[in-house]
Amino acid sequence: MSAVKKIAILTSGGDSQGMNAAVRAVVRSGLFYGLEVYGIQRGYQGLLNNDIFAMDIRSVGDIIQRGGTILQSARCLEFKTPEGQQKGAQILRDRGIDGLVVIGGDGSYQGAEKLSKLGIKTMGLPGTIDNDISFTDYTIGFDTAVSIVVDAVNKLRDTMSSHERASVVEVMGRHCGDIALHAGLAAGAETILVPEVPFDLNEVADRMRQNFDNGKRHSIVIVAEGVGKGDDVVEAIKKRQPSLEPRATVLGHIQRGGSPTPFDRNLASRLGDFAVRSLIAGESNKACGMIGGEMVLTDIEKVVATKKQFNMELYELASRLSQ
Repeated sequence: MSAVKKIAILTSGGDSQGMNAAVRAVVRSGLFYGLEVYGIQRGYQGLLNNDIFAMDIRSVGDIIQRGGTILQSARCLEFKTPEGQQKGAQILRDRGIDGLVVIGGDGSYQGAEKLSKLGIKTMGLPGTIDNDISFTDYTIGFDTAVSIVVDAVNKLRDTMSSHERASVVEVMGRHCGDIALHAGLAAGAETILVPEVPFDLNEVADRMRQNFDNGKRHSIVIVAEGVGKGDDVVEAIKKRQPSLEPRATVLGHIQRGGSPTPFDRNLASRLGDFAVRSLIAGESNKACGMIGGEMVLTDIEKVVATKKQFNMELYELASRLSQ
């Protein structure tokens, strides 16, 4: 006998490519196992507004390749209060919904944890481009965001080489430098600045100058936003090496958009199906992740309390190859 009969799904926080693929997987897997599936518009705000609708196969047709989220997302300060959480749980109970799949980041997970303590079975899926969720190798949208950054750097390199200039590229990653690290390594950036590793701007500027003196026609510096603004890094380099003419490029929300890569589509599909099967098995208050290619469940409380470990081995590799 299934532990749940009716499940709902919402997307919360910043959107990430692959969220739609995850929604599709949850809906189709849920229907396959004989569950009623409901969508909640605009995250926790939509839950409090009772903006809930039944979903069927047609609801998720032709969305696996689309970026963004068809369920939309919105901030909700009310849900951060105990009263808001009680209201949300009661709305789900009134509709007979006993399982909820939440796709989002750390704040979204915390909301799911609160609901689980109020009797709603919950599953969290890691939907964030930053790759800052622990107990999963990759988050939904991360691979696509890295691909977008690499493509942008490739284009910048063409024009920077033509004018023999340096480019400072600011990418997303307030607390986690994974986008900068993985994109920097893949794009062959000379310097990668991330929140997890101390750096010396004097050394960055001197190295840039030396690269040009040695005959290089361009220099690429990738900066995670948690380090600081790209414009500030540019000014710091100019101050230390006035002869350099670096240009700042802020990729911003372009990193969130576009069609998800096959990797993100497959990851989202696997996680969505895994979440449904875990709810059916009676699990709750768990975060779904992929470690070493295998699906894993971890207590949400443990996930939100644990900082994602930075891959220093990969960072050191990028540093060696940039010489």
